[in-house]
Amino acid sequence: MAVLSDPISDFLIRLKNACRANKEEFVAPFSKIKAEVARILKEEGFIWSYEVDTSGKFPQIKVKVKYIDGTPALTDLKRESKPGRRRYVGVEDIPKVLGGLGMTIVSTSKGLMAGHRAKKENIGGELVASVW
Repeated sequence: MAVLSDPISDFLIRLKNACRANKEEFVAPFSKIKAEVARILKEEGFIWSYEVDTSGKFPQIKVKVKYIDGTPALTDLKRESKPGRRRYVGVEDIPKVLGGLGMTIVSTSKGLMAGHRAKKENIGGELVASVW
C-alpha cells in the first residue's frame, strides 16, 4: 500500500472514479473525516449509503454510489484545500457551486458541514471540497 499525503483527496477521487465507471460501490481505508464526508454526501443526496467494515485487519469504509436513471448523482468534484495550500473562507465567502445546484464541504470549529449549513450557522472555516 502506498503512503498517501492527502487521504481525503484519495477518498474523493475514488468516489469520482466509481461514478464514472458505473460501479455500485467502492471501498476506501477508514478515517473519521472520511466518514464525516460520506455522511454529508449522504445527507445531500450524492450517495445512497456508507458503512464501516471492521471485519478485516484495518477498518474500511464502503460507499454505495447513487444513480438516477443510470446517471450518477455526482457529476464532478474538486478538492479545494490541499495539504500544501489550505483555503480558508469566512461565512460571507463560502462559494455557491453551479448557482446552488452543487455544494461545498467546510471544516468548521463545530465539525465538518455542508456550506449552506455553515452559512446558516454563521461559521466560516477551511473549504474542503466542492461537489456537483
